[in-house]
Amino acid sequence: MTGAGREVELTEPTAGVVIRAETLADHKTVSKLLTAAFGSEEVARLVEAIRVSPYFVPELSLVAEIGESIAGHVMISYAAIRAGEVQNRIAILSPLGVAPEFQRQGIGSALVRRVTALADERGEPVVVLEGSPSFYTKLGFEYSVPYGIHITLPAWAPPEASQVLRLRTYAASIWGQVIYPPAFDEVTGHCARIGNLTP
Repeated sequence: MTGAGREVELTEPTAGVVIRAETLADHKTVSKLLTAAFGSEEVARLVEAIRVSPYFVPELSLVAEIGESIAGHVMISYAAIRAGEVQNRIAILSPLGVAPEFQRQGIGSALVRRVTALADERGEPVVVLEGSPSFYTKLGFEYSVPYGIHITLPAWAPPEASQVLRLRTYAASIWGQVIYPPAFDEVTGHCARIGNLTP
């Protein structure tokens, strides 16, 4: 820990996995991976919409490779957090997807560790997400509400799915309601925000 936030280190990925920034040449493969991982094309369309939006951060859109195959993808982009009349930018992790044949091999965890470490290096104070508490708490995420950070969840999601990772520049002055950008408007039931729950 450094100050009030959590220090996140760049860690080596799972053996045999190379994690790197995605390239234009990866886009079609990533779309196919996300469609397989989530069982629909919705999340692939979300990623395409984020890529052409002002909220996209190219260096925080990563793929995991095993040999010649892309096994997983993760993206951190920007949303807003609003407290009264004050609105600020906030980093949001969504989506995380791992190809079905590569799930439960630590690839999702490696992707999350790498992308959040890169966000930390960029000076982001927090990363928020909607996701499985049992998965993300192992990676340092915490229930966001005690820190005053609120995410509107679908009715079927547990309250603890509202998660935050406090990084080195975290300050208690970061609080409010997370406002998703327009790219998320077409995602039914927040399926991409909850993420692939078996990475």
